Amino acid sequence: MARYTCSFIVSVPIDHLQELLIDLLQNCELDVQYYTTDYIMAREIPGNVTFSKLVTVEVLVDKSTATEAETRLSIVVKNEELPLQLHNHCRQMFEFVKQAIEQSRHWNLIESLAG
Repeated sequence: MARYTCSFIVSVPIDHLQELLIDLLQNCELDVQYYTTDYIMAREIPGNVTFSKLVTVEVLVDKSTATEAETRLSIVVKNEELPLQLHNHCRQMFEFVKQAIEQSRHWNLIESLAG
């Protein structure tokens, strides 16, 4: 199973973060399956890759340390694919979502920590 993680600290009001993250994931061609105030799960839409390569993205928002100035969030991108190659489909989707978060105009990225 391929699995990639990364954490971010972003400057955005916590009450706007969930809506912005859902929009961001949908713009990455992911279908948001489930969400709460501190968790979002989205899946890649079937059709372009085999079932075992379909990616699931989980976003965890750390509300316990959130302030008005910044919020920490973590992403986990995973699938059933064995990561036999460095540039496998899961890694490509991880880099795509990570870049979308880092370059979003909806918040200021304070820090990005690859896991």
